[in-house]
Amino acid sequence: MAIRTGLLIMIIVAGILALVACQQQAEEAPADGSGAMMEEGGKRLAAVKERDKVICASRNDVPGYGYLDANQNNVGFDIDLCRALAAAVLGDPNKIEIRLITAAERGPTIQSGEVDMLVRTVTWTTSRDAQWGNYAQTMFYDGQGFMVNKSSLPNVKSALDLQGATVCVTQGTTTELNLQDFSNQNGLNINPLTFEDTDAVVSAYDSGQCDSFTNDRSQLAALGTSLSDPSAHLILPETISEEPLGPVVPHGDDQWFDIVKTVMAILIYSEAYEVSSANVPTAATGNTPVDRLFGLEGSFGQEPLGLSNTVAQDIIRAVGNYGEIYDRNLGPNGINLPRENGRNALWADAPCSDCPKGGQIYAAPPR
Repeated sequence: MAIRTGLLIMIIVAGILALVACQQQAEEAPADGSGAMMEEGGKRLAAVKERDKVICASRNDVPGYGYLDANQNNVGFDIDLCRALAAAVLGDPNKIEIRLITAAERGPTIQSGEVDMLVRTVTWTTSRDAQWGNYAQTMFYDGQGFMVNKSSLPNVKSALDLQGATVCVTQGTTTELNLQDFSNQNGLNINPLTFEDTDAVVSAYDSGQCDSFTNDRSQLAALGTSLSDPSAHLILPETISEEPLGPVVPHGDDQWFDIVKTVMAILIYSEAYEVSSANVPTAATGNTPVDRLFGLEGSFGQEPLGLSNTVAQDIIRAVGNYGEIYDRNLGPNGINLPRENGRNALWADAPCSDCPKGGQIYAAPPR
């Protein structure tokens, strides 16, 4: 009997301690939702509306993705994804705050919950999905490559020629891990020279501190334009990794995660339906999928997400569809990365002739 009584007392005490702990956590949670992981139930959307801005972690040092234009405005593909989110939840694409972070700060920043979205050329991998936050759709398919100076390494025509080379790379990235894997698998004894931020990597490579520079191929093309003599450099033909890039949100709020995925889908489907910022419909068109997307007939779940029924109109009018965002930042009006017949063409644009297995279906690399 004494044993049963003691056990009952222990259970009661444990319950009281658990209630006290829950109450303390509730009292310590920030009122604006920043700095702590938010629980399920739409608290982040409420916090964003209360502060009247969307906070995104990004960058301003890579043309095409996030950089300063002639008027010192932070613009780019990643920045436009943040603007699209602000247009969706606040009705104004300019109600954003860009927190500039290094590559090494990406994980801690999104884990802390201090930002609403991380959109900084961040690769989706299995461990990051588990540890960092929730990844939305892949918005750009990339792969890692190498750049060399043609005059200093005239005989290097392939990444497999980089035996014993010193290669500049950004610290704390999948790029660094992929470089080590590539070196080990091919017995190249590559010596990585790491730097915390991309600017330092480019500067070191341009000054001759390393034989080669490795990054995503799109970034090699973009950053190569800032070198002292862009024409002196060659991007080697090999692609050594899969780098699916997309927005990340903090764990803990399913509604917010669904909102971000929906915003990205609106950008993509608007292009597929041939709706751009120039022809956003405001009255029924008779095309049911278009009318549904733009809130003119039926619903695709806007109300449960806390979004306006005409949210797609707000987004596309503010930033354009996926193709417009691509063209102005990464395409012919930006850094001029080809899109047609490549991985970053729409699934609806016929087979992807240059892609492995010819398709766009993609999963997180098992890292």
